[in-house]
Amino acid sequence: EDVIRRRLLIDGDGTGDDRRLNVLLKTLIKWCNNTDEKLEESKSTHDRMLAQLAQCEFAVTKSQLGASMMAAELKSYESLSKILENGIEVAKNNIEKSKADLAQAKTVRKNRIEYDVLAKVISEQPDRKETLERLATLKKELSSLEASKQQLESRLALRKKQFHVLVTSIHQLQAILDDSDEIDCLSDDVDMKDEDEKTSLESRRSGVQTPETRRSTGSVTTNNHH
Repeated sequence: EDVIRRRLLIDGDGTGDDRRLNVLLKTLIKWCNNTDEKLEESKSTHDRMLAQLAQCEFAVTKSQLGASMMAAELKSYESLSKILENGIEVAKNNIEKSKADLAQAKTVRKNRIEYDVLAKVISEQPDRKETLERLATLKKELSSLEASKQQLESRLALRKKQFHVLVTSIHQLQAILDDSDEIDCLSDDVDMKDEDEKTSLESRRSGVQTPETRRSTGSVTTNNHH
């Protein structure tokens, strides 16, 4: 802008097409006002003005063509922009659809994997009929075991009672035996005393001193001596 401003200050005709038009206008005014100019110079000036006019027309035509071309390019760019926008919109829709398809595919794949795992687990398990039969068998065995347990508990209770009765009988029998032994001991002592007395009596009668008589006599003598 500074350069153009300086040129305009130096040269009042301007630059480019403006200068060309200004020069043509000045030449035309000068040519019209110069009546003393010779015919050859006037013709030369006329030809030069025609050439300048042709240049101006060419510049105008060039500008018009450039404007038309730029308008066409602008229109083409607008059409291309619309096409690109439509393409972008279609691409966005395709991307969204692809995302939805991908999510659905992932879900289907996940469900398929879970189904395969579940099917494998189910295939490894026995069927319902066998399971019910096995359950019924186990219930029967459990009932049998419960009955056996009750029988064993009843037998154990009976054995405990019998053992208690047996222990009680043993204690009673032991007490009876102890009483019988004491009676026998007392009877033996009584018999021994009776036998000693009988022997002593017979010895006295016969005048023979038995050890018991001698002990008895000695005891009596000692007592008398004292």
